[in-house]
Amino acid sequence: MDIGVVELSRLQFAMTALYHFLFVPLTLGLSILVAIMETVYVMTDRPIWRQMTKFWGTLFGINFAMGVATGVVMEFQFGMNWSYYSHYVGDVFGAPLAIEGLMAFFLEATFVGLWFFGWDRLSKVGHLVVGWLVAFGSNFSALWILIANGWMQNPVGAEFNPLTMRMEMTSFFEVMFNTVAQAKFVHTVSAGYVTASVFVLGVSAWFLLKGRHVGLARRSIAVASSFGLAAALSVVVLGDESGYDAGLNQKMKLAAIEAMWETEPAPAPFTLVGIPDQQARETKWALHVPYVMGLIGTRSLTEEIPGINQLEEEAERRVRSGLIAYDALMTIQRDREATDRAVMQSFEDHSDDLGYALLLRRYLDDPREATDAQIAQAAEDTIPHVWPIFWAFRIMVGLGFLFIATMGYFFVQSSFRGGRYPTWALRFAVLIIPAPWIAAELGWIVAEYGRQPWTVDGILPTALSVSALSVTELLLTIAGFATFYTVLFLIEIKLLLKYIRKGPTEDVQLTDDWNTAHRARLAPAE
Repeated sequence: MDIGVVELSRLQFAMTALYHFLFVPLTLGLSILVAIMETVYVMTDRPIWRQMTKFWGTLFGINFAMGVATGVVMEFQFGMNWSYYSHYVGDVFGAPLAIEGLMAFFLEATFVGLWFFGWDRLSKVGHLVVGWLVAFGSNFSALWILIANGWMQNPVGAEFNPLTMRMEMTSFFEVMFNTVAQAKFVHTVSAGYVTASVFVLGVSAWFLLKGRHVGLARRSIAVASSFGLAAALSVVVLGDESGYDAGLNQKMKLAAIEAMWETEPAPAPFTLVGIPDQQARETKWALHVPYVMGLIGTRSLTEEIPGINQLEEEAERRVRSGLIAYDALMTIQRDREATDRAVMQSFEDHSDDLGYALLLRRYLDDPREATDAQIAQAAEDTIPHVWPIFWAFRIMVGLGFLFIATMGYFFVQSSFRGGRYPTWALRFAVLIIPAPWIAAELGWIVAEYGRQPWTVDGILPTALSVSALSVTELLLTIAGFATFYTVLFLIEIKLLLKYIRKGPTEDVQLTDDWNTAHRARLAPAE
């Protein structure tokens, strides 16, 4: 196989996925925040809340449209760049993807249209119901994508059929309620809520600094900080659940996140900072926090977390076991009708390790001809590049605690300090607007880069999943996608800035009584 094709295919998918995920978190979070604001409007009948709903809803609509446009490309890539992957696991992966398509392009899009064009055609309650349906549709659309992705991380509810040479679903229930998928879903949508909360907080802070739309800005900060604080706290808790699932199902990923080369005595410490050296198999200048990693990865004081070196030894054992399954599979394929029962039993006994034997296809056409050195190399290939995962995880976690502190501060100021915000705090809120996107992208790097060398963990190597394309074709499409996505991203930024500068389209005048009672709160505190 052409490794250049494999790496370029990975680059293209990573690029388009990271671009697409620039739009997803804001859509998830803004849909809920807008629905909350409209709920308050329907309950109180105050025009200011209608103004807030329509203003933030406009920004949601811009982002939603861009997210749909970039998401379409993602699904086409499975057939274009990853044809063998689509053939091998399409019966399993295709089901949640198809459901997501139906929800995103029919249910969700329909309600978005009703929400934007139904202000004067629907009753207040009817329009509110549509708003919540938009929010639920956006979030449940993400659920099905993450069910599909979760299956790639932890392939349950399916088995390999040696006659059809494909993975086949055995339990849709297991695929849908895969613990990895559920943990990824709640963690991802919570991160989206944080993203939208920081966005609303930052834009509102900018309004206060400019002395514009003060009533809208102060109420928006109150909603965003309270919702964002709950979301930021939940991200930490749900991230802990993801760590525990990785300890159960993706031990190599967890060891790489921690740069844990040797198995540590239980409970393992957490490496706060350090310099992973993959060639020397050590982490230099490491600063450890006792017990923390053991509690995250095992929720136990006595259970060990295996290190990278020990997992590599286990991988070599599984490669050798997989070769027995591969040999039996080739015998079955030569004569499907006359296959001896002993051969079928041999395959069944070792079929769980077949994917490890397929790692050898990177080096030779027939894995059964592999030398000991090639088997050892295939086992070493199960170790992802450690330092990007190690640092991406730590920066992401650090940003997560920053969001908790920021939301907590603004929540206290808005709820208990009379809504007075120092100028430095408002400026800081504006400056950190990009931070949640950085954290979200780093989270995807940890999840997806940490799964390598697998497309489907333990089942299908990435190197076997690609289409028969040329390097030239891939370079041209990468250039095309990069140009297209960059243009869309610039359009998104331009439109968002335009409508933020423009402000609310409905001008709501606060009553004299309100102005009198709250005049001292209208200017940011120095």
